[in-house]
Amino acid sequence: MRVLVVEDDKPVGRFLQKGLEAEHYAVDVALDGAAALQMTEGCNYDLIILDLNLPGIDGLDVLKRIRGARSSAPVLILSSRTKVEDRVKGLDLGADDYLPKPFAFSELAARTRCLLRRTSRPVETSLRIADLELSRVDRRVNRDGRTIELSPKEFSLLEYMMRNSGRTVTRAMIIEHVWNLSFDTMTNVVDVYVSYLRRKIDDGRDQKLINTIRGVGYRIGPVRSGED
Repeated sequence: MRVLVVEDDKPVGRFLQKGLEAEHYAVDVALDGAAALQMTEGCNYDLIILDLNLPGIDGLDVLKRIRGARSSAPVLILSSRTKVEDRVKGLDLGADDYLPKPFAFSELAARTRCLLRRTSRPVETSLRIADLELSRVDRRVNRDGRTIELSPKEFSLLEYMMRNSGRTVTRAMIIEHVWNLSFDTMTNVVDVYVSYLRRKIDDGRDQKLINTIRGVGYRIGPVRSGED
C-alpha cells in the first residue's frame, strides 16, 4: 500500500513517514499543496493524509482539486483546525476522515487501516497461493504447513508479489513499492532478494511458485510456458 503524507512541518512529516513505514506502508511526503497535487497526478495512492495549514495552496483547495480530478483515494485530514465547522467543511468537501492535532499515532494507524479496509482493494489478513500462505497479522509464512523464516524485506517482497498474484511485476514496480525508491537500472537488489525467496520458498519442491518472465520481471503462481 502506498500512502502520501502532505505535511509542511518537516519533523511531523518525518515522524509520520517513519511510523507508517514501520506499519509496512510505502510512504511519500509532500511539503506543500503544489507538490501534493503534482504527486497525485503521477501516482495512484491508496491513502492521502492531508494537513490543512499548507503554504501556497491551502489543504482544502488541495482536497477540492483531488476530488475534482475524480480521484477515489481515501483522504484523512490531519489538522490543528479543531472547530466543528472545520471538520464539517473538510468532510463535505470529500475527506473520508478527520483527525485533529495533537494526535496519538496508534489512533492514526488504526484509522488508516480502517480507511484502507473500506476501499475497493480490501486489505486481506492472509494471502494464499497453492500451498503457500502468508499471514499479514502475525507476519508468518508457511508452505505445506511448514513455517518459513523470512527477513522483514523478504516478507515485504513476498507480500507484494502475492498481492499481485497472476500478474507480472517489473523490477521497477518492486523497487518503488517494496524499497520506496526510484528505479536504478544499475542495481540488482531485486534479483538478489528474489533469489533469497526462491531458496526459501521453492528449493526442494516439485512445484515452483516464483517465476521469471524473461526481460520483464517476475510472477508468483504455478509455472506457465516461457517462464523459468
